[in-house]
Amino acid sequence: MSPFVRLFRLCLLLLLIADAHAEPVRTDLHESVSTIDVTVQDFFGRAQTGKVAITQFAPDGDGPFPILILNHGRSVSDRGTPPRFRYTRQVSYFVKRGFAVFEPTRIGYGQFGTAFDPEYSGTCHRKDYAPMIDAARLEESAVLDYARRQPHVDPHRIVVVGQSVGGFVTTAVAADNPDGVVAAINFAGGSGGDPVEHPGVPCQPERLEAMYERFGKTERVPMLWIYTQNDRFFDPQYSRAWHAAFVGAGGNADYRLLPAFADNGHMLFARGVDIWEPIVSEFLDRQGFPAPQSP
Repeated sequence: MSPFVRLFRLCLLLLLIADAHAEPVRTDLHESVSTIDVTVQDFFGRAQTGKVAITQFAPDGDGPFPILILNHGRSVSDRGTPPRFRYTRQVSYFVKRGFAVFEPTRIGYGQFGTAFDPEYSGTCHRKDYAPMIDAARLEESAVLDYARRQPHVDPHRIVVVGQSVGGFVTTAVAADNPDGVVAAINFAGGSGGDPVEHPGVPCQPERLEAMYERFGKTERVPMLWIYTQNDRFFDPQYSRAWHAAFVGAGGNADYRLLPAFADNGHMLFARGVDIWEPIVSEFLDRQGFPAPQSP
């Protein structure tokens, strides 16, 4: 790998985690952290128990607040950074909308170790995305169980949100129709992208399309999918095909293809809050989550 490519990857990694790096605990968002143990299998069939760190945020007051699960993407090279994901700028928006936010750092990322990687899906020409999704589904189910048990939440009003691989995971979770989940949002969801080696073209996109079709066969809660014209991980031709396969199989998703954002639209969730906020607000309003009225 050339020095230029190494530098590009490092810069991209720093961008991907820019809003998730270590910073002082946000007392204004009532930030706290818990961990749960979950046993999952990896691509090679090896089972291991790992820790999921759940960073929590909440509005002022006692609740009960609707739940929002926020799923991170996959780091390009250094899965140990950040120690835990906590997209505070984005979280601030959702907390202002009245949500108690639970942001899991999944197994294979962060401070609890990266040696065991249940989200590895094989080399580019031999991808199998199913094991990573199966592992993530188990973790998500455990996170949902944990969130529902908290005293300040409404377990019957849950929204799941995810970016990149987290959007792919979010769609898989929505396909399971978990108790209490009433809506989901997929930001640039997918897997197998590489903006350096094959910009815009994910590894074996037909396999991703088949998985989205499978999700659509069972998914019934309303979803919002947000992609951009210049996503250097997933070109619009792929996100359009995935959406067509998903809704063609029976899935319920409003697909929004937004104009180009900066030099890589894949960064919209992290860098373009002002752009996506009105679209997400409209969707949340329609799903029965209006913004709280100012006193």
